[in-house]
Amino acid sequence: MQSTPPVPSLATAHPVPGVKVPISLVTALASVPDPRRSASVTYPLPAIFALTVTALLANQLSVLAMAEWAARPSPEVVVDLGFRNGRTPCQSTLHRLLRKLDGHALAAALRAHFVPAPVPPTGGRGTQAIAIDGKAPRGRLHFETGGCPVHALSAWCHQYGVVVAHEPITTGGDTAEAELTVAPTLLGRLDWRGRVLTADALFCQRQLCHQVCDAGGDYLLIVKDNQPTLAHDIRLLFDPPCDLATLPLLDQRETWSLETGHGRRDERRSLIASTDLTAYLDWPGLAQVFRVERTWQERGVVKGAVRYGMTSLPPSVATPARLLELRRGHWAIEHRLHRCKDVTMGEDASLIPVGQGPTGMALLRDAAVNLLSRTGVRRVAARLRAYSQQPDRALALVVRPLPTHA
Repeated sequence: MQSTPPVPSLATAHPVPGVKVPISLVTALASVPDPRRSASVTYPLPAIFALTVTALLANQLSVLAMAEWAARPSPEVVVDLGFRNGRTPCQSTLHRLLRKLDGHALAAALRAHFVPAPVPPTGGRGTQAIAIDGKAPRGRLHFETGGCPVHALSAWCHQYGVVVAHEPITTGGDTAEAELTVAPTLLGRLDWRGRVLTADALFCQRQLCHQVCDAGGDYLLIVKDNQPTLAHDIRLLFDPPCDLATLPLLDQRETWSLETGHGRRDERRSLIASTDLTAYLDWPGLAQVFRVERTWQERGVVKGAVRYGMTSLPPSVATPARLLELRRGHWAIEHRLHRCKDVTMGEDASLIPVGQGPTGMALLRDAAVNLLSRTGVRRVAARLRAYSQQPDRALALVVRPLPTHA
């Protein structure tokens, strides 16, 4: 087994005063308020954060596994985690702390640490794409009635593959209504200049489009029947009924792509964009509408799907190829974030039901995914297995500064 460089202790993780340098994750999380009474604190809160994220990276996916894992490392690793007395917390101690954490404060600390630098004015309009989507842990079905609860709305950067904002959802009721309730707050936490919002049809709402455009950003959204008039007009433009006399589009720009993989053959995506409805549709910031058709072969059967959408990006900024790239890139939030957390990091199997516990663990899983993305890791499961054998390498990601994106 190859040796790895020694891991610095937490005492050396703080930046030099007056010098603007990247900081480590555990240093960034030092701003999160400790919910415990000072007289009852045995284990420092930054050390517990370091333990939790490092254990996740070392493939310890439950709170019990984290506590058992923390009791096994060498004394040097325990000290580097931040436990100066050589003792580490048990499962019940971790549970009690997690359920009392301030989820909003933890989310703010992670956002400040991981959000990419603002897009410079020279970067251009729509340079960086941010996807938003809701996330629910299936394990909580054991404790909830009325379906699977959405516990958070996340914003994810296409370019860097990191969660840049996370808004816990505490309201009950309908899933869609819960997501829309916190969406304005989530959007308000980001600088939208030079950025474009991508989302599914649920977020095709006038208020949200106004908010993003007013903040200097843009949007690219799928349109479905939750906006019936809008959906009907776009569908009529591209796919009019056979018995209706139609004129050719005044503006019609097209592109297509061909891929093979994931059990599918000849997966073709074609996009047609047009500005013909720009003056007709009363929608904030609208610059183009588009039609995306996807066809593929799966087990010898030809399948297909058609979606319609709109964007505030004008043709001079977003060609059909760029629109297709943004649309395709949006769904990476599903397999690079949600599926990674659900399956690889065990979020679907998590049964933590109390207080801020689910939110806290979801945010710490976000932190682990972000660390891996920032270091260029794409095969997450394989890397977690490797770190389970070399925990000092996982610890180094948590207590050492990482390079920042310009």
